[in-house]
Parts: sequence; structure tokens; C-alpha cells
Amino acid sequence: MQLVILAGGKGSRISEETISRPKPLIEIGNMPIIWHIMKYYSCFGVNEFVICCGYKGYLLKEFFANYLLHSSDVTINTANRKISVLKKPKENWKIKLIDTGEDSNTAGRILKIQKHVNNEFLLTYGDGLSNVNITNLINFHKKNKKIVSLTGVQPIGRFGALKISKNNLVENFVEKPIGDGGWINGGFFVFNKKIFKFIKNSNSVLETDVLPLMAKKKQIGVFKHEKFWHAMDTLRDKNYLLNLWNSDKAPWKIWK
Repeated sequence: MQLVILAGGKGSRISEETISRPKPLIEIGNMPIIWHIMKYYSCFGVNEFVICCGYKGYLLKEFFANYLLHSSDVTINTANRKISVLKKPKENWKIKLIDTGEDSNTAGRILKIQKHVNNEFLLTYGDGLSNVNITNLINFHKKNKKIVSLTGVQPIGRFGALKISKNNLVENFVEKPIGDGGWINGGFFVFNKKIFKFIKNSNSVLETDVLPLMAKKKQIGVFKHEKFWHAMDTLRDKNYLLNLWNSDKAPWKIWK
């Protein structure tokens, strides 16, 4: 399957980083988060990508156009202006970078890449990492035969919680419990191309216009994922992911 990556938003909640580059190019370690996403999916045999560009999309195009320089050791001969790659990257990717408009909303971006995708395709945001099993997600989608399959997750709470007794005494402190038992949309999707019939225009929002309509028609299956998931919405989130990577504890790093 192809993976569509929504990479066009402005990322205003992490403006410290996005003032000069699109959010998917924020680095975790020495490579941008979009690279981490693509590396993870490629471990499940997904090597064809459609990237929906918008805000500062030309920087995404420049990164992948110069991918050999970003990911390889090279020899540069200034006399004859030749560049020799000493060690080529392992990836065998086919990447389409499509300008979907700087001000388009999420569903509007999907609408603009309609001619670039097959009948069934994967989709995710350009700022979330997880260790969800993509093969199992695809099999779930094929078995349920719904237009949309989304991954449901239970994020870790931002703050610690108190365990309080009946007489209002603190019994214990719980460090950042997992949510409140509710599930949220984790952003790891499988779509059937029938989804395009439910997107009106570039102003359509996937989360508020399209998915609620699909839910009413009973066309969304939920693949529950109870392990690692984290979205990079703020600088705090970036530092959390960076610490996992630097300490060699990143759950999404399943490649060698």
C-alpha cells in the first residue's frame, strides 16, 4: 500500500520550531520526524509515499531532493565539482511531494491527491509516532470492509493524578496515568477510495466534517492500539521524543 502523509499544516503550537520550517522537518535526533515515520512504515513493506505539502513545502522537496547528502557519507571534489556517495542509504523509496495548498484543511489536502493513490491507501499525520503494527491494521481493514479504519489510542495523561480515599485523604500519587479510559483518534488510518465522495472541497476538515459523517453511516472501524503512541504538538512533546531516541528507548525504532 501507499502511505499518504499530511505534512502541510503550520504547526502553530510549536512555533518555536516551525517559524523556519514545516513541522514534519523538526528533527528527532539528526533526522526529521517525517523520516522516522517513513522508516517505521517501510519496516512493514510500505515504500511508496505521497506527501501532502503546504506550509513551506519547498523545504520538504529540497530535503528529499538532496536525500543522499542528508543521509550518506560523501566525498566532494571542489576541483571538478563532483560528489561521490561513499555509503548509500538503505531505503528504496518512491516519494511524491504534492502541493496541496498552504491554507487547505486536512480533508481538502486528501482530496487534492485523489489521482495519486490506489483504491486502498494508508494515511497518517506528519507529526505522530507509534509502534502500532501496520500489517495487523491493514488486515483489520480488509476483514471489516469499511471505508475507513482508524487506530484508537489511549494517550498518557500530561499530569500526575491523586488517588483519594472516601474521607478525602490522599492514598497515593499516580504518575501520568493513561487517559481516563477513553479512546482517541491516533491518526494511523487505512482508507478506501470511496472516502473522496464525502469530501466537499479544500475547506473540508477530516476530523470534524468527514469522520463524523462516516461514523453516522457506520463506515469506520477502530483498530485498538494499547501500546506506545505520541504526537508532537508542543516543544515538550518534541523533547520527550528526543529523550526516548537519545536514550535508545524509542519504541518506534524497529529497524536496524
